[in-house]
Amino acid sequence: MNKEEPLTPFGRKFLQEEGNKVINFALNLKNSISLESVKAEFKNSILIQHPSFQSVLVRNTNTGEEYWKRGDVNLDKHIFLIQDIGHGDGSTTSILSNDEIVNGYLADLSVSSPLSIDKPLWELHVLKDQNCLVLRVNHAIGDGVSVMSLFLTMFRKFDQPDQLPSIPKHNNRSSGQDMVTIVYVMGFLLRCLYLKDAKSTISGGHGVELWSRKLATARFKLDDMKSVKNAVRNATINDVLFGVVTSGLSRYLDYHRASNSEGLQISGMAMVNLREQRGLQDMANLVKSSPVTASWWGNKFGYILLPIYPHKNVGNNPLRYVVNAKEMLDKKKLSLEAHIVYAITKSAMSLLGPKVTYLVTNRVMCHTSFTITNVVGPQEEVTFGGNPVTSLRATSSSSPHALTMHMISYAGKAEMNILVAKDTIPDPQFLAKCFEDSLLELKEASTATSVKTWSEILFKYWWSSR
Repeated sequence: MNKEEPLTPFGRKFLQEEGNKVINFALNLKNSISLESVKAEFKNSILIQHPSFQSVLVRNTNTGEEYWKRGDVNLDKHIFLIQDIGHGDGSTTSILSNDEIVNGYLADLSVSSPLSIDKPLWELHVLKDQNCLVLRVNHAIGDGVSVMSLFLTMFRKFDQPDQLPSIPKHNNRSSGQDMVTIVYVMGFLLRCLYLKDAKSTISGGHGVELWSRKLATARFKLDDMKSVKNAVRNATINDVLFGVVTSGLSRYLDYHRASNSEGLQISGMAMVNLREQRGLQDMANLVKSSPVTASWWGNKFGYILLPIYPHKNVGNNPLRYVVNAKEMLDKKKLSLEAHIVYAITKSAMSLLGPKVTYLVTNRVMCHTSFTITNVVGPQEEVTFGGNPVTSLRATSSSSPHALTMHMISYAGKAEMNILVAKDTIPDPQFLAKCFEDSLLELKEASTATSVKTWSEILFKYWWSSR
């Protein structure tokens, strides 16, 4: 029997023609891929049992009502074999690596490649020659955290094939100090009205979401990030990440001789998961027992503004980038900024409709310079259909920024996909290297700090024992 579910407010927003947003997950595998085995994995998966992956969007032309209507899923209409792709410059004879080919493919998908509404809003592209799977899901179905958590129920631990991957749980509750919240929410509203970033090397322009894209990947070792984290009192991996981003953008602006980089403020927007992180086993059980409208599923995130000040109060100590990031993020944690922005957006959808809400949200994004997300992936090596997974990456489409960064951690490493408008940032590979070099510099500084600290401790011990 077919069932109908109303479209959520955020679902209506992400299905607007101007902002039809698709999340692209890239899954690289160690061994060759069989199309039939991939179809078999999906056919028997928990993911395909979820109502959102079985439902077609229906629009009533008379009433304007939109809702999901469940039906049967024909995998042949969702899973496609992609071959003979390449993005080399025709004027050269250079041979691209598989990663470069996949990045080129993802960059192309991020512009004007919506999913057809005559079937459930997801697809799987099998890049056979590159041993890569690309899962495409419309943002109306769910945000990155919920979709990735559901996708990962198809994975198994490499050394324990009967066990689901492990993902650390986080408590995302803020303490909610009133004055801090008021300050940050007012800042968000001012961004909506008139306040905007000064023009810089990474700024986009009108219609930037439709400009051609390039994609590069910055790769980090989590042990390096942890070394830096341990060198700054009470720091977190997110503090280190934002310190790396600030330092890397400072390097990039300096290289391009941005005359106004000193004293420049660049603001970014980060998506914050507002649900408590669930374990994957919990997710598997919930799919079987909970309706599509359950609180754990869908789009449950808020935005926060992240200001960057290149070179501010850094001097000759690179660790100051992390210290500055920590001070700013600690204040953000004291506020309910993300929760209130989420509530305002949801209320605006009900009162003003999806088109007006999209225009307001889009205006805030156009007044900032970049988007950044960070999703925690499996802690150990995993397999998909018995095939070892070598990397997990993500991108999204239809962003009114010239720079978007999406990081996913997996098995002791982290990969950040850097999607850029190539007319604004023509060299994303260099920008990725700026981020990678910044982490290495921070690691060296943290090592030097640790050596100095131990030397001081040993000297004090020697002096006191004289």
